[in-house]
Amino acid sequence: MTSTSAGHRYAVVMAGGSGTRLWPMSRADRPKQLIPFLGGQSLLQKAAARLDGVVALDHRLVCASRKYEKEVLEAVVGLTASNFLGEPEGRDTLNAVGFAAAVLLARDPHAVFIVVTSDHLIEPEDEFARQVDLGFRLVEADPTRIVTFAITPTFAATAYGYVESGEAISGFAPACRAKRFVEKPDASRAAEFLRSGAFGWNSGMFVFSAATALAAIDWFKPENGAGLRLIGAAALKTDSARVVSEVYPSLAKISVDYGLMEPASRDPRLSVCVVPMAVSWKDVGSWPSYSGALDADAHGNRCNARTLGLDSRNNVIVSDDPSHMIAAVGVEGLIIVHTRDATLVCRAEDAERVKELAARMPPELR
Repeated sequence: MTSTSAGHRYAVVMAGGSGTRLWPMSRADRPKQLIPFLGGQSLLQKAAARLDGVVALDHRLVCASRKYEKEVLEAVVGLTASNFLGEPEGRDTLNAVGFAAAVLLARDPHAVFIVVTSDHLIEPEDEFARQVDLGFRLVEADPTRIVTFAITPTFAATAYGYVESGEAISGFAPACRAKRFVEKPDASRAAEFLRSGAFGWNSGMFVFSAATALAAIDWFKPENGAGLRLIGAAALKTDSARVVSEVYPSLAKISVDYGLMEPASRDPRLSVCVVPMAVSWKDVGSWPSYSGALDADAHGNRCNARTLGLDSRNNVIVSDDPSHMIAAVGVEGLIIVHTRDATLVCRAEDAERVKELAARMPPELR
């Protein structure tokens, strides 16, 4: 890595989303990425700290709802207001990526950036850093490349998308060309993917040249591209916030996977590459997935709270009050979450329905 190339490397942490499947801890005024429920740290803080030694502190940006600017700036060490990309409202991940690309291109025509999300737990971090460096080198060598990181699967997951690796890229082992993206498969296809050894879980992390990312959005979603170009043209001007407020809410909602990565994998003007990442990767989007960050006791209970159990097994017990005792007798497979003004009790297999439950809550409890 040369000092010149390192000087054009950036990172963007996407910290949007409401995290309603983590209700009642995640609320409208404090979404999941800001909750310090991981040993006193939040998901956002962990995602930002993971970039230490990977990208310079002043080259790290966070894209999140504008209403959380104060909380995000307080949470992320070294983050400045100029590196906070405030969304007036959520317009899905394609526009978050495009927003970052437009701002970075205005600042640095040679910018290359990695997109990471704030709801992942990744270990070991040195392996993450090694493969991210490979991703940067691939794009620096050829700006028409777009890199996606494929997590080495450990089981036949049906909740994740997959990416299939093709031919190896000479000089950049173990990187390969992307053959195809596959949305969440059924159990039999997931088992087939696992056996083949050619598929990885689509991590939602990417490396782009800022110029290429915007060009690709122009090609595949031209109306979005036109709006993002307006935001980029104003990025260095005093009225940039006004332009974002006027333009961003008008952009069509679409994910980066559907709007950019899938069409890019079929477009001869671009080369989508896969960098495998053999790490422990947890997508913390629900209480069962969060529980994977907690140690299990001898009875399979995973708790971050003061608890006492009697004949109780395989429960997830969480509290935001370290002095509050949660006692359980004769229960199994439950999720119990205590907060100051609401308590959740549900079976683990119903955890996906928490989002539906949160939507029915009175406004003051959402």
